[in-house]
Amino acid sequence: MKAAVLREIGQPLTIEDVAVSLPRAHEVLIRTAAVGVCHSDLHYIEGLYACPKPTVLGHESAGIVEKVGAEVSYVKPGDHVITCLSVFCGHCEYCTTGRPYSCQNPETGRSDEQEPRLSQNGGPMHQFYSLSSFAEKMLVHEHALVKIRKDMPLDRAALIGCAVTTGFGAVTNTAQIEVGSTVAVIGCGGVGLSAINGAAIAGAGRIIAVDIKGSKLNLAKHFGATDVVDASRTDPVEAIKDMTNGGVEYSFEALGLKKTSEQAFRMLRASGTATIIGMVPEGQMIEVSGADLLSDKKLQGSNMGSNHFRVDMPRFVDFYLAGKLKLDDMISRRIGLGQINEAFAEMKRGEVARSVIMFDH
Repeated sequence: MKAAVLREIGQPLTIEDVAVSLPRAHEVLIRTAAVGVCHSDLHYIEGLYACPKPTVLGHESAGIVEKVGAEVSYVKPGDHVITCLSVFCGHCEYCTTGRPYSCQNPETGRSDEQEPRLSQNGGPMHQFYSLSSFAEKMLVHEHALVKIRKDMPLDRAALIGCAVTTGFGAVTNTAQIEVGSTVAVIGCGGVGLSAINGAAIAGAGRIIAVDIKGSKLNLAKHFGATDVVDASRTDPVEAIKDMTNGGVEYSFEALGLKKTSEQAFRMLRASGTATIIGMVPEGQMIEVSGADLLSDKKLQGSNMGSNHFRVDMPRFVDFYLAGKLKLDDMISRRIGLGQINEAFAEMKRGEVARSVIMFDH
């Protein structure tokens, strides 16, 4: 199969032929239909997060089941599925206490003694987060996917695999905002727009979007923002405190930057909660005022929207088909696999909400 391979930090991905194994027990072979180009992948290309190389990146995907291994009863060939990097074993401490998104059980992968799922010229090709979606096919554990209804367009379904689950889930699962609450979202890319959309569906009273691009702020209004702040023109912390008579009850950071993470905490009112959704680079520290902690303010992280994706994702599909989830407007471009490096360049310039790779190109 064709796949986009990361070989060196800071270098373009290369389109190469990669061999994919046949499914074993509890494994599913998927024909990839669509995969979103997510900022998380860029972190690994730029070396802000480490991964073994060579590796096939990609994780925000949807496709059609091609083959299943022994003991797989949940899906069959022809089923439409969304993948999720929150692969769960189902019986560890995290899984059995309602936190499957924190499962780290290695049994969902193959052991070093087994044939690797991906290989090239007799040597292993590393699998990214047990998925590796920048490829024509994916071989995954059955607990890395969810079956969805077939009337859901697969290019929009792919966005549910990461951006929607991460952003929407951070609002409703991690922070559990209340109806009527005041919310600020910093960063209006795919994840931030999903957080805004989720806050609107969850009944937030006021949703303030923060970005430095006017085009993204306009898009944020369509996704449910009631107010916008252009951080290139004003201090967003002071602006939001002025707008809300002291600060918001909930803030969400969807960029993964030290500065904006600290701003998310500083724009809270007493007893407010800041949730950092973005991937702050490894080794960077976030500083907060100790005195603010006496005001019952909270700073927390969110792992993939604290998802229960087998339940959450079909609901997101229903929201989209009911016209509540604005996935059509999140896709800026549909491209072929060969245009992947161009998509990352556009992302770095802040020009797009989401590019989606289509495998019928």
